[in-house]
Amino acid sequence: MENIRRFAVALSAAVALGIVSIIFVGIWVSHYRDGLAWDGGSAEFNWHPVLIVSGFIFLQGIAIIVYRLPWTWQYSKLLMKFIHAGLHLLAFIFAVISMVAVFDFHNAAKIPNMYSLHSWLGLAAVILFCLQLVLGVGMYLIPFTPASWRAAFMPLHVYTGLLLFGSVIAVALMGITEKLIFGLSNPKYKDSPPEAIFVNVLGVLLVLFGALILWIATRTSWKRPSDQILHTLHTNGEGDEGSKIGPALSELSDGADAEPSGDVRRRSNKLEDQEN
Repeated sequence: MENIRRFAVALSAAVALGIVSIIFVGIWVSHYRDGLAWDGGSAEFNWHPVLIVSGFIFLQGIAIIVYRLPWTWQYSKLLMKFIHAGLHLLAFIFAVISMVAVFDFHNAAKIPNMYSLHSWLGLAAVILFCLQLVLGVGMYLIPFTPASWRAAFMPLHVYTGLLLFGSVIAVALMGITEKLIFGLSNPKYKDSPPEAIFVNVLGVLLVLFGALILWIATRTSWKRPSDQILHTLHTNGEGDEGSKIGPALSELSDGADAEPSGDVRRRSNKLEDQEN
Protein backbone atom coordinates (compact mmCIF):
# COMPACT_ATOMS: atom_id res chain seq x y z
CA MET A 1 0.00 0.00 0.00
CA GLU A 2 2.93 2.36 0.59
CA ASN A 3 3.77 2.29 -3.11
CA ILE A 4 0.18 3.01 -4.08
CA ARG A 5 0.10 5.90 -1.62
CA ARG A 6 3.23 7.33 -3.21
CA PHE A 7 1.56 6.98 -6.59
CA ALA A 8 -1.54 8.79 -5.30
CA VAL A 9 0.60 11.65 -3.97
CA ALA A 10 2.49 11.99 -7.27
CA LEU A 11 -0.72 11.82 -9.29
CA SER A 12 -2.52 14.36 -7.09
CA ALA A 13 0.42 16.74 -7.30
CA ALA A 14 0.61 16.39 -11.10
CA VAL A 15 -3.13 17.00 -11.57
CA ALA A 16 -3.04 19.95 -9.18
CA LEU A 17 -0.09 21.51 -11.02
CA GLY A 18 -1.82 20.99 -14.36
CA ILE A 19 -5.05 22.61 -13.19
CA VAL A 20 -3.20 25.52 -11.59
CA SER A 21 -1.28 26.00 -14.87
CA ILE A 22 -4.57 26.24 -16.76
CA ILE A 23 -5.87 28.77 -14.22
CA PHE A 24 -2.65 30.78 -14.55
CA VAL A 25 -2.82 30.95 -18.34
CA GLY A 26 -6.49 31.94 -18.10
CA ILE A 27 -5.65 34.78 -15.69
CA TRP A 28 -2.76 35.85 -17.91
CA VAL A 29 -4.84 36.31 -21.05
CA SER A 30 -7.86 37.80 -19.24
CA HIS A 31 -6.10 40.12 -16.77
CA TYR A 32 -2.84 41.07 -18.50
CA ARG A 33 -3.86 40.65 -22.14
CA ASP A 34 -7.07 41.30 -24.13
CA GLY A 35 -9.13 38.27 -23.15
CA LEU A 36 -10.47 35.79 -25.68
CA ALA A 37 -12.25 36.36 -28.99
CA TRP A 38 -12.21 35.09 -32.56
CA ASP A 39 -11.85 38.31 -34.51
CA GLY A 40 -8.34 38.17 -35.95
CA GLY A 41 -6.99 40.43 -33.23
CA SER A 42 -4.75 39.83 -30.24
CA ALA A 43 -7.67 38.30 -28.32
CA GLU A 44 -7.81 35.54 -30.94
CA PHE A 45 -4.09 34.94 -30.55
CA ASN A 46 -4.70 34.39 -26.82
CA TRP A 47 -6.47 31.15 -27.65
CA HIS A 48 -3.04 29.80 -28.57
CA PRO A 49 -1.51 29.66 -25.06
CA VAL A 50 -4.83 28.67 -23.49
CA LEU A 51 -5.36 25.69 -25.80
CA ILE A 52 -1.73 24.63 -25.74
CA VAL A 53 -1.59 24.52 -21.94
CA SER A 54 -5.04 22.97 -21.42
CA GLY A 55 -4.93 20.57 -24.35
CA PHE A 56 -1.52 19.90 -25.81
CA ILE A 57 0.15 19.78 -22.39
CA PHE A 58 -2.42 18.88 -19.72
CA LEU A 59 -4.59 16.46 -21.71
CA GLN A 60 -1.56 14.86 -23.32
CA GLY A 61 0.00 14.37 -19.90
CA ILE A 62 -3.12 12.70 -18.51
CA ALA A 63 -3.35 10.51 -21.62
CA ILE A 64 0.22 9.31 -21.06
CA ILE A 65 -0.45 8.08 -17.52
CA VAL A 66 -4.04 6.88 -17.92
CA TYR A 67 -2.89 3.23 -17.94
CA ARG A 68 -1.20 3.79 -14.58
CA LEU A 69 -4.39 4.63 -12.66
CA PRO A 70 -5.01 1.58 -10.41
CA TRP A 71 -8.77 2.10 -10.19
CA THR A 72 -8.99 1.63 -13.97
CA TRP A 73 -7.25 -1.75 -13.92
CA GLN A 74 -10.58 -3.51 -13.42
CA TYR A 75 -11.58 -2.37 -16.91
CA SER A 76 -10.42 -4.05 -20.13
CA LYS A 77 -7.17 -3.02 -21.80
CA LEU A 78 -9.10 -2.30 -25.01
CA LEU A 79 -11.31 0.26 -23.25
CA MET A 80 -8.25 1.95 -21.79
CA LYS A 81 -6.65 2.04 -25.25
CA PHE A 82 -9.69 3.92 -26.57
CA ILE A 83 -9.53 6.37 -23.66
CA HIS A 84 -5.77 6.82 -24.21
CA ALA A 85 -6.28 7.47 -27.93
CA GLY A 86 -9.33 9.69 -27.33
CA LEU A 87 -7.47 11.98 -24.95
CA HIS A 88 -4.59 12.25 -27.41
CA LEU A 89 -7.03 13.04 -30.23
CA LEU A 90 -8.63 15.78 -28.13
CA ALA A 91 -5.19 17.20 -27.33
CA PHE A 92 -4.37 17.22 -31.06
CA ILE A 93 -7.63 19.06 -31.88
CA PHE A 94 -6.80 21.70 -29.27
CA ALA A 95 -3.33 22.09 -30.79
CA VAL A 96 -4.69 22.50 -34.33
CA ILE A 97 -7.21 25.15 -33.24
CA SER A 98 -4.43 26.99 -31.40
CA MET A 99 -2.33 26.97 -34.58
CA VAL A 100 -5.22 28.36 -36.62
CA ALA A 101 -5.61 31.19 -34.09
CA VAL A 102 -1.95 32.14 -34.50
CA PHE A 103 -2.03 32.12 -38.30
CA ASP A 104 -5.27 34.16 -38.35
CA PHE A 105 -3.76 36.76 -36.03
CA HIS A 106 -0.50 36.97 -37.98
CA ASN A 107 -2.27 37.29 -41.32
CA ALA A 108 -4.63 39.99 -40.03
CA ALA A 109 -1.76 41.95 -38.45
CA LYS A 110 0.52 41.47 -41.49
CA ILE A 111 3.07 39.60 -39.33
CA PRO A 112 5.20 36.98 -41.14
CA ASN A 113 4.45 33.36 -40.32
CA MET A 114 6.94 30.63 -39.39
CA TYR A 115 10.02 32.80 -38.88
CA SER A 116 10.95 31.91 -35.29
CA LEU A 117 12.46 28.78 -33.80
CA HIS A 118 9.37 28.50 -31.60
CA SER A 119 7.13 28.28 -34.67
CA TRP A 120 9.39 25.76 -36.42
CA LEU A 121 9.54 23.41 -33.48
CA GLY A 122 5.87 23.94 -32.63
CA LEU A 123 4.70 22.97 -36.11
CA ALA A 124 7.09 20.00 -36.13
CA ALA A 125 5.65 18.83 -32.79
CA VAL A 126 2.07 19.03 -34.10
CA ILE A 127 2.96 17.11 -37.28
CA LEU A 128 4.90 14.42 -35.39
CA PHE A 129 2.11 14.16 -32.82
CA CYS A 130 -0.38 13.56 -35.64
CA LEU A 131 1.87 10.84 -37.08
CA GLN A 132 2.25 9.27 -33.63
CA LEU A 133 -1.53 9.28 -33.20
CA VAL A 134 -2.21 7.71 -36.60
CA LEU A 135 0.42 5.00 -36.16
CA GLY A 136 -0.76 4.29 -32.63
CA VAL A 137 -4.35 3.80 -33.75
CA GLY A 138 -3.22 1.68 -36.69
CA MET A 139 -1.04 -0.55 -34.56
CA TYR A 140 -3.10 -0.98 -31.40
CA LEU A 141 -6.75 -0.35 -32.25
CA ILE A 142 -7.01 -2.23 -35.55
CA PRO A 143 -7.63 -5.90 -34.67
CA PHE A 144 -5.84 -7.48 -37.61
CA THR A 145 -2.51 -5.72 -37.04
CA PRO A 146 0.06 -8.53 -36.47
CA ALA A 147 1.13 -8.94 -32.85
CA SER A 148 4.77 -9.00 -33.94
CA TRP A 149 4.39 -5.52 -35.45
CA ARG A 150 2.81 -4.24 -32.24
CA ALA A 151 5.61 -5.63 -30.10
CA ALA A 152 8.30 -4.24 -32.40
CA PHE A 153 6.71 -0.78 -32.54
CA MET A 154 5.93 -0.45 -28.81
CA PRO A 155 9.38 0.79 -27.62
CA LEU A 156 9.39 3.46 -30.33
CA HIS A 157 5.79 4.41 -29.56
CA VAL A 158 6.55 4.89 -25.86
CA TYR A 159 9.81 6.76 -26.46
CA THR A 160 8.29 9.07 -29.08
CA GLY A 161 5.31 9.84 -26.86
CA LEU A 162 7.50 10.88 -23.95
CA LEU A 163 9.85 12.82 -26.25
CA LEU A 164 6.95 14.74 -27.81
CA PHE A 165 5.44 15.54 -24.43
CA GLY A 166 8.71 16.96 -23.14
CA SER A 167 9.29 18.82 -26.41
CA VAL A 168 5.85 20.45 -26.31
CA ILE A 169 6.56 21.82 -22.84
CA ALA A 170 9.96 23.12 -23.99
CA VAL A 171 8.38 24.79 -27.04
CA ALA A 172 5.67 26.30 -24.84
CA LEU A 173 8.33 27.84 -22.59
CA MET A 174 9.98 29.32 -25.68
CA GLY A 175 6.62 30.71 -26.78
CA ILE A 176 5.66 32.43 -23.54
CA THR A 177 9.15 33.93 -23.24
CA GLU A 178 8.94 35.19 -26.82
CA LYS A 179 5.50 36.68 -26.14
CA LEU A 180 6.79 38.53 -23.07
CA ILE A 181 9.81 39.89 -24.91
CA PHE A 182 7.68 41.20 -27.80
CA GLY A 183 4.63 42.16 -25.74
CA LEU A 184 6.19 44.09 -22.87
CA SER A 185 7.52 47.52 -23.76
CA ASN A 186 7.00 49.83 -20.79
CA PRO A 187 8.26 48.39 -18.52
CA LYS A 188 10.21 45.82 -20.49
CA TYR A 189 10.58 42.14 -19.72
CA LYS A 190 14.08 42.68 -18.32
CA ASP A 191 12.62 45.05 -15.72
CA SER A 192 10.53 42.21 -14.23
CA PRO A 193 7.05 43.78 -14.23
CA PRO A 194 4.23 41.82 -12.50
CA GLU A 195 3.14 40.17 -15.75
CA ALA A 196 6.66 38.88 -16.40
CA ILE A 197 6.93 37.38 -12.92
CA PHE A 198 3.44 35.88 -13.18
CA VAL A 199 4.17 34.19 -16.50
CA ASN A 200 7.59 33.01 -15.33
CA VAL A 201 5.78 31.22 -12.51
CA LEU A 202 3.49 29.66 -15.12
CA GLY A 203 6.58 28.32 -16.87
CA VAL A 204 7.85 26.79 -13.64
CA LEU A 205 4.46 25.13 -13.08
CA LEU A 206 4.58 23.59 -16.55
CA VAL A 207 8.06 22.20 -15.94
CA LEU A 208 7.00 20.68 -12.61
CA PHE A 209 3.87 19.18 -14.20
CA GLY A 210 5.94 17.64 -16.97
CA ALA A 211 8.51 16.29 -14.53
CA LEU A 212 5.84 14.54 -12.46
CA ILE A 213 4.10 13.07 -15.51
CA LEU A 214 7.41 11.68 -16.80
CA TRP A 215 8.23 10.32 -13.33
CA ILE A 216 4.89 8.50 -13.12
CA ALA A 217 5.17 7.22 -16.69
CA THR A 218 8.66 5.79 -16.26
CA ARG A 219 8.25 4.01 -12.91
CA THR A 220 8.25 0.28 -13.75
CA SER A 221 6.55 -0.70 -10.49
CA TRP A 222 3.56 1.51 -11.37
CA LYS A 223 2.84 -0.19 -14.69
CA ARG A 224 -0.57 -1.72 -15.32
CA PRO A 225 -0.28 -5.49 -14.75
CA SER A 226 -1.07 -7.72 -17.69
CA ASP A 227 -4.67 -8.75 -18.23
CA GLN A 228 -3.70 -12.31 -17.27
CA ILE A 229 -2.60 -11.16 -13.81
CA LEU A 230 -5.76 -9.09 -13.38
CA HIS A 231 -7.90 -12.05 -14.44
CA THR A 232 -6.11 -14.27 -11.93
CA LEU A 233 -6.72 -11.77 -9.14
CA HIS A 234 -10.38 -11.53 -10.10
CA THR A 235 -11.00 -15.27 -10.31
CA ASN A 236 -9.23 -15.79 -6.98
CA GLY A 237 -11.66 -13.39 -5.37
CA GLU A 238 -9.17 -10.55 -4.93
CA GLY A 239 -10.85 -8.16 -7.36
CA ASP A 240 -14.59 -8.85 -7.21
CA GLU A 241 -15.18 -5.21 -6.46
CA GLY A 242 -13.31 -2.11 -7.59
CA SER A 243 -12.55 -1.36 -3.95
CA LYS A 244 -10.88 -4.75 -3.48
CA ILE A 245 -8.59 -4.67 -6.44
CA GLY A 246 -6.45 -1.84 -5.07
CA PRO A 247 -4.88 -3.75 -2.16
CA ALA A 248 -4.09 -6.76 -4.32
CA LEU A 249 -2.51 -4.60 -7.00
CA SER A 250 -0.59 -2.54 -4.51
CA GLU A 251 0.94 -5.75 -3.23
CA LEU A 252 2.04 -6.52 -6.78
CA SER A 253 3.49 -3.05 -7.15
CA ASP A 254 5.34 -3.13 -3.85
CA GLY A 255 6.81 -6.50 -4.72
CA ALA A 256 7.45 -5.93 -8.38
CA ASP A 257 10.93 -7.37 -8.04
CA ALA A 258 9.83 -10.36 -5.98
CA GLU A 259 10.08 -13.73 -7.62
CA PRO A 260 6.37 -14.81 -7.57
CA SER A 261 5.14 -11.64 -9.26
CA GLY A 262 8.05 -11.69 -11.68
CA ASP A 263 7.31 -15.28 -12.66
CA VAL A 264 3.70 -14.45 -13.43
CA ARG A 265 4.73 -11.42 -15.44
CA ARG A 266 7.15 -13.46 -17.51
CA ARG A 267 4.46 -15.99 -18.27
CA SER A 268 1.97 -13.30 -19.29
CA ASN A 269 1.64 -11.91 -22.76
CA LYS A 270 4.86 -10.02 -23.58
CA LEU A 271 3.10 -7.40 -25.65
CA GLU A 272 0.74 -6.41 -22.86
CA ASP A 273 3.64 -6.14 -20.42
CA GLN A 274 5.40 -3.69 -22.73
CA GLU A 275 2.45 -1.32 -22.97
CA ASN A 276 2.10 1.66 -20.67
